[in-house]
Amino acid sequence: MADIDVGPGESTGLEGEARRPGDVLARVLTEVFSPAVIVLLLPIAVAWRATHSPGPALGWGVFVAFTSSVLPMAGIVAGSRLGWWDGHHVRDREGRLVPFVLLIVLSSLGLAVLVLAGAPRLMVALDVAMLSALLVVGLITVWWKVSVHAAVAAGATAILAVVFSPWLLLLWVLTAAVGWSRVRLGDHTPAQVAVGAVIGVAAGAVGYLAVM
Repeated sequence: MADIDVGPGESTGLEGEARRPGDVLARVLTEVFSPAVIVLLLPIAVAWRATHSPGPALGWGVFVAFTSSVLPMAGIVAGSRLGWWDGHHVRDREGRLVPFVLLIVLSSLGLAVLVLAGAPRLMVALDVAMLSALLVVGLITVWWKVSVHAAVAAGATAILAVVFSPWLLLLWVLTAAVGWSRVRLGDHTPAQVAVGAVIGVAAGAVGYLAVM
C-alpha cells in the first residue's frame, strides 16, 4: 500500500517552515513511517520469518514490496508530476480514485503471482491482509477521509506481533506517535486517525486469518 494520505484541509503540513515547536518531529515521523516506507520493509521481515533463508526471503519480500509499494508509488509520483493530482500524498480526496485503483490493481496482480508461484502461505496471508485493508480504506475514502498512515502503521504492528512476538505490540507507542504526527500537522482529525488504525488491524486480521 503506497503513500496515499489526506487530511481535512488542503495542506499536508509539509510545506514551508515549521510553525510550531513540534512540527519538525511530526514531519519526520510522517515521512519516515509513511505507508510506502512501511510496506517496503514489512514484506522482507515477514519473508524472513516464512523462509529463514536470505535468498528466498529477499526474493519473496522484494517482490511484494515492489508490487505493493515501489510500483504504486512510482505511478503516484509520476501522476503528481504530470499534474493529475496534488503531490505524492494526494491531498484532494476527489483525486484519489485513480491512485487507489492503481494500488488495488498492482497489489492484486502481485497476489495472483504469489499464489501461482507457490509462495509461502505467510507471504500470501500478508498480501491478502494488506489488500483487504486497502480495499476498505479505498471504499470509505469515497465519502470520508481516513488516515492511511495510521492504517498501515497499526496493521504492520499487529502483523509483526503475530508473526514474530507479542512483545512487538510495544510498537503501538510508535504507531500512536505516527497518528499524533498526522493530527499535529493538520492533515487529519483524531477520529480519522483512530478509524484508520482500527481498519488497519481489523481488515488486515480478517484477510490474514482467511488465508492462515
